Amino acid sequence: MKEGKFRSTLNETLPPEGLSMPLEALWWQHQGNWERAHSLAQSCSNKDAAWVHALLHREEGDLSNANYWYKRANREPYSGAIKDEWRYIVKALCR
Repeated sequence: MKEGKFRSTLNETLPPEGLSMPLEALWWQHQGNWERAHSLAQSCSNKDAAWVHALLHREEGDLSNANYWYKRANREPYSGAIKDEWRYIVKALCR
C-alpha cells in the first residue's frame, strides 16, 4: 500500500484489509491502541515486525526491551521523537 493511501485510512474506525502485520500494528498504535499494536507486532517474526516492536517498547519507556528488538530488526536504536520514527517506519514499509 502506498504511504498516502495508508495515511488516508488513519481516520477510519478499522484498518484497511490487506495490510501487512507491521503496518497494521502501526495503524493501531496511531489509534492509541498500544496493546493491540503490540499483540500484532509480537505475533509476527520478521524484521519489519521487530522494528515496529522496538518502537512500541520505546514508546512504553522500556528501552532495554526496545534495544533487543532493534537488534532483531538489524536497526540502530532511534533517538528522535516517537512520531518521527513512526513516520519513518511507515514510509519504509509503504514501498
